[in-house]
Amino acid sequence: MSVDTAAIETVNQEFYTAIENADLDKMTEIWADDSGDEQVTCVHPGWTLLTGRSEVLRSWALIMANTTYIQFVLTDVSTTVLGDVAVLTCVENILTAGEEGESSFAAGKVVASNVYLRTPQGWRLWMHHGSPVLQSDDDEEEDGELER
Repeated sequence: MSVDTAAIETVNQEFYTAIENADLDKMTEIWADDSGDEQVTCVHPGWTLLTGRSEVLRSWALIMANTTYIQFVLTDVSTTVLGDVAVLTCVENILTAGEEGESSFAAGKVVASNVYLRTPQGWRLWMHHGSPVLQSDDDEEEDGELER
């Protein structure tokens, strides 16, 4: 693993830890600054495209304020560095809690692409795109049959 790859995977883990800990200060540090006409972008699963640092950070503040518990286990992490740009793809295996006072949990999978830029401050997140992985009951039954 190259030094750049390790650095990117470290900041990527910090990104998910910031979500888990509802740490908006860390989230603010991780995202790149807009640059002239070029703006950061984010697509949360099921949301429309968010453009611009302030809109993206506002979305994270909203998510953090309305999430009682969330945990990410990342799998299938792949990182490619192309000069001052890095693309990290992964599967987010997510566990969330129900509303406050409820003892229910839900699990889900999201395929994510995170694009990082090398800046004077280090690697910063430029684009996050998450797409839910939809699995029907039929798919689960087929998976179970294949494992036997």
